[in-house]
Amino acid sequence: MDTAYAPRLRGSRVPVGLRAPFSGRTWREFLYLFLSLPMSVLMFTYAITVLALGAGLLVTFLGIPVLAGGLAGSRALGGLERARARALLGLEVADPEPPRASKPGLMGWVGAVLKSGASWRHVVYSLLHMPWAIFSFVFSLTFWSVGWVLLAYPLWRWTFPAYLDQPGALMWDDGSGHGIYLDAPAEIGFTSGFGLLLVLAGPWVIHGLTQVDRVMVHGLLGPSLLATRVSQLESDRGVVVDTAAADLRRIERDLHDGAQARLVALAMDLGLAKEKLAADPEAAAKMVDEAHGEVKTALQELRDLARGIHPAILTDRGLGPALSALSARCAVPVTVTVDLDRRPAAAIEGIAYFTASELLQNVSKHARATSATLDVWCTADRLMVLVADNGQGGAHTESGTGLAGLAERLDAVDGLLIVDSPTGGPTCITAELPWRG
Repeated sequence: MDTAYAPRLRGSRVPVGLRAPFSGRTWREFLYLFLSLPMSVLMFTYAITVLALGAGLLVTFLGIPVLAGGLAGSRALGGLERARARALLGLEVADPEPPRASKPGLMGWVGAVLKSGASWRHVVYSLLHMPWAIFSFVFSLTFWSVGWVLLAYPLWRWTFPAYLDQPGALMWDDGSGHGIYLDAPAEIGFTSGFGLLLVLAGPWVIHGLTQVDRVMVHGLLGPSLLATRVSQLESDRGVVVDTAAADLRRIERDLHDGAQARLVALAMDLGLAKEKLAADPEAAAKMVDEAHGEVKTALQELRDLARGIHPAILTDRGLGPALSALSARCAVPVTVTVDLDRRPAAAIEGIAYFTASELLQNVSKHARATSATLDVWCTADRLMVLVADNGQGGAHTESGTGLAGLAERLDAVDGLLIVDSPTGGPTCITAELPWRG
């Protein structure tokens, strides 16, 4: 066995519950709860001061810019909280959208800050986080420290008879000098065992407390759902524009290098045939015959190009016949199954067709497969396209690959590409598209 993996294998034999109290994640989360108290006091005090000062000065002109400056400060403190959550909780929260002034100048910025929902969410976080931070700090510190103290009770029990003149920790006293002390071996063992239970439960308690902090940081200090959606749509629009530009360049290149070049050569051949028609009719007839063949080839290239833009069979008859015709041109035998009781939107139908086309091209060129299947069906509000082959596998969506570009195109319409292709095969690639019928 490779010795490089031996420590990992040995460590994995220790149950998770026994390793949790000593794991780095537990102590980082405990440190987060510990630091939450001073941070919450600072943010709460700042928010109350800013709100009170801004409200008090609203009777003058200074109230509005002071309030805007205070909100900007709350956003800065929110940045510290996001950084703390990122470092100790491993929580990645994007910065909220910056204030967008409708006009230049100080007053434009003031108005943008005051109208920004993110600014006010930071203030709400400052007000709500303090009571929760106090509770989580006290509860986690008490629970965690009591557990470790009770677990170690056999180690420090000797301090009671040595310095306090009593046999052990006092559990109950009737007021007349009679009480119950933890001094018997069974009592000491029970105390240590109970402490062990608290220590083992501590990581889960701490993790549960930090889950609330995760929700608060993500919901109040991050970008709003609307802003996130707008950013995603802007990114998707860029992908769509780039894809359309790439398709236009491909069509232009195919026309220039294919049909256009053939038509230019055809015009030259026909011109030469016209010149030789009177002097050498046989040579002219031969050149016309060759030109006729060039016309057929050019027409076929134009048909293929038109099919690549949008096949007529897809528009007229739908996905089933179109995919059957597509699979017939594949270099690998393909079994096609289409189970659709109605047609999706034309745009989604076209994307599904070209997705299947690109996947089948990958099977023909790279998979080294002897057979493949193409299945299309609808589930809930999703159109599913599954292409599977028995080839060599190893397909992936890393940057720069054809599948990476296909995944970006699907993502632009809220679609998804799932690749399952272990080395040695088989390969199963599933494309999910919104139905939008």
